[in-house]
Amino acid sequence: MIDADSKDLIFMQQALAEAEIAELKGEVPIGAVIVADGEIIGRGHNLRETLQDPTAHAEAIAIRQAAETLGSWRLIDSTLYVTLEPCVMCMGAIILARVPQLVYGCRDPKVGAVGSIYDFSQDDRFNHRVAVREGILGDRCSQQLSTFFRRLRAEKKKLKTQ
Repeated sequence: MIDADSKDLIFMQQALAEAEIAELKGEVPIGAVIVADGEIIGRGHNLRETLQDPTAHAEAIAIRQAAETLGSWRLIDSTLYVTLEPCVMCMGAIILARVPQLVYGCRDPKVGAVGSIYDFSQDDRFNHRVAVREGILGDRCSQQLSTFFRRLRAEKKKLKTQ
C-alpha cells in the first residue's frame, strides 16, 4: 500500500459515499468518482440490479458522466477513485478513456484486473498505461463489502428456513 495524501482520502470518502448509495438501493456497494483539477467530474455506483445491465458498474457510470462533463471521451489529467479493484471490463474502459491514474480501496481476488487476477494497468500490449495506488481506506472499503455480503447470506438463509 502506498501512503495516501489528504486528497486521496477525501476523494475515496466520496467514492465510499457512492457505495453507500448503491447499498441503499440493494446493489453491491461499490462507488467511484473521477477527479480533474481537484473537482469531481463524474460519479457512479453499481446499478446492475436496478438497470438489469451487466455493464452498469460504478466505474463505467462515472466514466460516462465525466466524459459528458468534459465533452470528450479522453479523460486525460484525471484520477479515478473506486472502492474495489476494477474488473476486466472496467479496466478496459479506464484504458480506452485514457484515465492516467487509478486509486482503489481493496483488492478483488475473484475478478480484479489490476493485480489480483490480471494486471492491465501496466500491460505494454496496450497503448495506454495507468498509474495505480491501492489500499486507500482499504479496510473500510473491504468491511463495507463484507458486511453487505454477510447480511445478504443471512437474509437468504432466513428465507430458506421460513
